[in-house]
Amino acid sequence: MKIALARVSSPVVLTEPEQEELERLARRTRTARRLAFRGKIVLACTTGLTGSAVAKKLRTSNQIVCLWRKRFLGRRVDGLLDEPRPGRPREIEDDQIEDVVVRTLETTPRAATHWSTRQMAGKTGLSHMTISRIWRAFDLQLHRPESFNLSPDPLLVPKVRDIVGLYLDPPDHAVVLCVAEKSQIQALNRTQPVLPMRESVNAGPTTATATAP
Repeated sequence: MKIALARVSSPVVLTEPEQEELERLARRTRTARRLAFRGKIVLACTTGLTGSAVAKKLRTSNQIVCLWRKRFLGRRVDGLLDEPRPGRPREIEDDQIEDVVVRTLETTPRAATHWSTRQMAGKTGLSHMTISRIWRAFDLQLHRPESFNLSPDPLLVPKVRDIVGLYLDPPDHAVVLCVAEKSQIQALNRTQPVLPMRESVNAGPTTATATAP
């Protein structure tokens, strides 16, 4: 008759720096949940509990406990970190990616309103497919501008200051109203003549209007 012997796990003994490091990791339940959970597994294994007891305590499987226990015994705290994913290592440096993003946002090619992937590739020495991947990663859609076009009016800044100042510090007993154009409809001409403002006969708040430049 064969008698099944209980499998004894290797004891987990921590040094003082490892104890402090694992306790620090275990507290990172918001910024690094998976790493915190692995730290809790190893800490629980140092209390003399079996793998099944640790799994029951932390509401996980015995296989997960054995995995991270083994990883810790083999590589210590570094064994709890995620291993690099398989695949060809990245060939583009961070400085190159930054250069593409800065050129895309802060410069324009000659005789064009925005860059194309092939134009940017010729400028940076990268392939146009690489430029396309970088633009997708940073959500750069140059064919869909979402910025305001500044007016060439030399008095633009004083006018803007007047308008902003009216909103921030309106006259006493005044109501400031803003009238904007309807979406996709340009008000090129006024349908009614401009009437001069005059003081109201009735006692009440004065209405001040302003037209944006």
